[in-house]
Amino acid sequence: MNFLAPELERCYLSDLTIREHEYMAQARKPWFAPKRYGYGSGLPISWEGWTVFISYLVGVIVLPPLLPPFIGFCLIMVATAALLWVCAMRTKGGWRWRNGSD
Repeated sequence: MNFLAPELERCYLSDLTIREHEYMAQARKPWFAPKRYGYGSGLPISWEGWTVFISYLVGVIVLPPLLPPFIGFCLIMVATAALLWVCAMRTKGGWRWRNGSD
């Protein structure tokens, strides 16, 4: 049952829609720039992207020598797969082939 006047209901729904759009825009903010040529992503363009990238470097350079070889290799593979997934999800415009004219 609806207790709001039609005018108030429209205002409430439009405000809710605006808030949802603002939230979604912030939630989908790109972390990585696209490459100018080729497929994939370039350097990070936000602090979240730099955090992911530096965490990956630390995990791949510092930790494997401290672990047994097989565990270190597995760590590198999992960290690389995770980095590629995050980059693909958070690259501005997504991953696609670019030829420099974009």
